[in-house]
Amino acid sequence: MNIPDNLKYTKDHEWIRIEGDEAYIGITDYAQNELGDIVFIEVETEGETLDIEETFGTIEAVKTVSDMFMPISGEILTFNETLEETPEVVNSDPYGDGWIVKVKISDKSELDGLLDAAAYKELI
Repeated sequence: MNIPDNLKYTKDHEWIRIEGDEAYIGITDYAQNELGDIVFIEVETEGETLDIEETFGTIEAVKTVSDMFMPISGEILTFNETLEETPEVVNSDPYGDGWIVKVKISDKSELDGLLDAAAYKELI
């Protein structure tokens, strides 16, 4: 199971990579493995400002549909449009090209409540 040390994680299996006042969010290797083959990703919150733990989109696999939750409060700046045509990239590269949204962080202090790689490993 791939759990990069440079990311933060949620109990709901999202990851977040901080880049200044912005961040990339996706689902973890564990989550994509549990979901199976991903066939569709929907994010209708682009341009909206959401609170921590609010739903920002859904991810559909062959067997199930799951909500995706904001690890922190922020404005959804961009949806990874690559995933419209090839959502399976989340299966093959969940921490790289499989990122789902880019957000502008509202409150950096919320990052303190996220899990580091070691804590996430214990969770799963």
